[in-house]
Amino acid sequence: MNALRKLGPAFFAIPMIFFGIQYLRARSYVGGLPPVPPWAPGGVIGADLTGILLMAGGASILIGKRARVGAALIGWFFLLCVLLLHVWRLHSALYDGVDRTRALEPLALSGAAFALMSLLPSGGSRVPSPAWLTRMGTWLFALSMIVFGYQHFLYKTFLVTLVPAWIPAHLFWIYLTGAGFIVTGLAILVERFGARLAATWLGIMFLLWFVLLHIPRAISLHGNDEWNSAFVALAFAGASFIVARVMPGRDSTSLVR
Repeated sequence: MNALRKLGPAFFAIPMIFFGIQYLRARSYVGGLPPVPPWAPGGVIGADLTGILLMAGGASILIGKRARVGAALIGWFFLLCVLLLHVWRLHSALYDGVDRTRALEPLALSGAAFALMSLLPSGGSRVPSPAWLTRMGTWLFALSMIVFGYQHFLYKTFLVTLVPAWIPAHLFWIYLTGAGFIVTGLAILVERFGARLAATWLGIMFLLWFVLLHIPRAISLHGNDEWNSAFVALAFAGASFIVARVMPGRDSTSLVR
């Protein structure tokens, strides 16, 4: 599983580049495309700048050039989008499932980006990666996972419709997934109870969603929304593997080594 976890940065970076391309194509903010909510100000210029920033940050991580700078750029940008934009509609984020998910996705991905910084070489930059930032990142990711798990129980009636027809016992898988989110989030928070293994299996689950659920839907439905959802799943697979690597264990070492 160590080899799979080491793919985390690539699985995280590729969706960032994809999101950037989507912003530049749409030249607007799009629902379901993190990190900016569709009602945010900025218009065409804001969307273009967001696209350029995400492509630059993702590319720097993917090719390993000033990668820590790229991770910091993505982490702080995603977190600021949550604090300065999504919080504007806090009531909706608290009580509406769609807006809550749109706020928690960039929050969790910002946490993964902060954790990633600790695994990357400085590359001559002066961007620090203090322990508190890594810890904050894992907490942001973990808390988001717990809420995602809760939502699987809350919106089970809708979620069962997304399970492919060839998979039996739809409701069972929704409950299992929800429980897995919650247990993994709690394990990461306390950094015990097999947190590294739990986060790794969470990443494998997201990766399977990407391959078995989202890609077939995107191909059959021919919609940008489906492709956006697919790459969100891939980003979370990478994020989970990144968080797994910074959990205590034998191989929690820098990518430089």
